[in-house]
Parts: sequence; structure tokens; C-alpha cells
Amino acid sequence: MTQSGIAIGALSRMCGCNIETIRYYERIALMPRAERRGRYRVYAEADVARLRFIKRARGVGFSIDEIRTLLELSTSDSATSRNSCSNARQLASTNLSSVRSRLDDLKRMEAALSAAIAACDRDAFTGCPILDALAGTDAAWSDDSSRNAP
Repeated sequence: MTQSGIAIGALSRMCGCNIETIRYYERIALMPRAERRGRYRVYAEADVARLRFIKRARGVGFSIDEIRTLLELSTSDSATSRNSCSNARQLASTNLSSVRSRLDDLKRMEAALSAAIAACDRDAFTGCPILDALAGTDAAWSDDSSRNAP
């Protein structure tokens, strides 16, 4: 591409984001529709900053809708910056609660898997402790230990 724009491949490398993901973000209007030169998309420096923002937000667990809101807040004028900061803080606080909940679920899953593997290592069983646990015949794995499992 010429100096007047950034090709999608270059944008992908600059931001560490898959080309198909960039196209997806454009389709759902998270990224603005890129200027076209023939059949090629051409991006500006502002698009690099926006994509990096999106990638960082995804990296800490924000949903697409939350990122859309954060992007809107980030472009608010200075008169509403205190309000924007408060709204961003609320979104981050909600996201943090969700992350902590997922961590608790992961810790329960880790304990259940560790117990099943330890039972295998003891060789004092008939059958397979892991398969028995998954079949529901092992009390170590109760339904609540996997309630939010993926």
C-alpha cells in the first residue's frame, strides 16, 4: 500500500489481530468501514489506535457491546469526561465481578480434576475414577462444581 494508508495485512501485524477478526469488527461496526482502493481496504492511523483499544479490551474480558460503549465513552468531549470515567469504571467493576466469578468456577474445576487424578494415582480403585466422576458416581464432583463450566 502507499503512504496514504495501511493495508489490512499491515494492520493485522501492527496490532497482532487476525485479518478475519478485523473484517468481522468492520461488519459489526466496531471498526469503521475502511476506505476502499479497488478491492483493497485501506486503514488510517486512527484505525490502528482503535483496533489496539478493542484488542486490549477483549484481552481483559469485555464483551463486544461493552467495548462499543467504552469506545463511545472514549470519544466523549471533555465536558462529560468525569461522567465518562464513572461509566467506564462501572463497566470495569461489573467485568471484574464476572472475572472473579469465573476464577472461582475454575478453582472448583481444578479441585475436582485434581481429586480425580489423585484417585487414579493411588491405584486403589476398580474402574476409572475420572470416568466415574463424570458419570456422576463420585461425590467429589457435585453438580455445583461445574455449574458455570464452559
